[in-house]
Amino acid sequence: MKTPLIIEQHFHGAYGINFNTCTTADVVSLAQKLRRIGIGSFFPTLVTDSPENIKRQVERIKNAQIPEVLGIHLEGIFINPEKKGIHNPQHFLPLTVDNYQKIEDDFIKIVTLAPEFDEGLIDYLKSRGVKVQAGHCTGWGNVDGATHTFNAMSPVSHRGISSALSALVNDNVYAEIIADGVHVSDEALRLFFKSKPSDKVILISDSLPITYSNIKETVFADSKIYYDGKSAVSADGTIAGSTKLLPEIIKILGKKGLFKAEYIENTYRYHGLEPSGEIEWDDDFNVVIPIE
Repeated sequence: MKTPLIIEQHFHGAYGINFNTCTTADVVSLAQKLRRIGIGSFFPTLVTDSPENIKRQVERIKNAQIPEVLGIHLEGIFINPEKKGIHNPQHFLPLTVDNYQKIEDDFIKIVTLAPEFDEGLIDYLKSRGVKVQAGHCTGWGNVDGATHTFNAMSPVSHRGISSALSALVNDNVYAEIIADGVHVSDEALRLFFKSKPSDKVILISDSLPITYSNIKETVFADSKIYYDGKSAVSADGTIAGSTKLLPEIIKILGKKGLFKAEYIENTYRYHGLEPSGEIEWDDDFNVVIPIE
């Protein structure tokens, strides 16, 4: 099987590199490592931080000036404290245009936010060509996508509106899913893939900087994170993110009979991009070799 090179649109780092603290050289080095395993491009994802630190990191990442880096995914600052996950609520800001302009940069291409708190920010972001995704939220709104469906959002309910339910039933909206075997159960995965049109599925890793490294303890989003070989959690047991990248997650899905090559193509369509290369997979869903 051949597919386009993978796009990671939601991940916080890997191989010990943290996008919230990395240098420009780190980004270039990481891009080289990712390409060797079939990931051709990515959106470095910044977790909640101070406006000053976010602006610093956007500039550092942008300065890499390499085609693999497609722009920043800003996850945090504008989310719901009830669904904060690992994010530090001390940095949260109301969803206003003025607050966004504190960190605004044309290199920010995706913003995850809580639509229920919107004060005009969604329309502003859309007018600027930024993809708006509902995540770490309890509501819904005029969004382009859903961030890590099921995780850190109000669950499916048979009464009223919930974020997860809206993500599943709105066929015109793209929806991310973390299929690493930790974040979402197999039954929930089957519900997701049955509910979403196949051309609206976005596979993500949401990987942490400790992914594919020897790091067992680290600080992420101002919290101490512990990795036990299976999952990475804070001291109170909150899952901090994944410890796998998409090639490994695709292998997991393939063995469950849940993977379609279209899922890789969807991320290109979502962002209006053309594939920059191909990868070949063997029958066990291992990446054979990138094809330039």
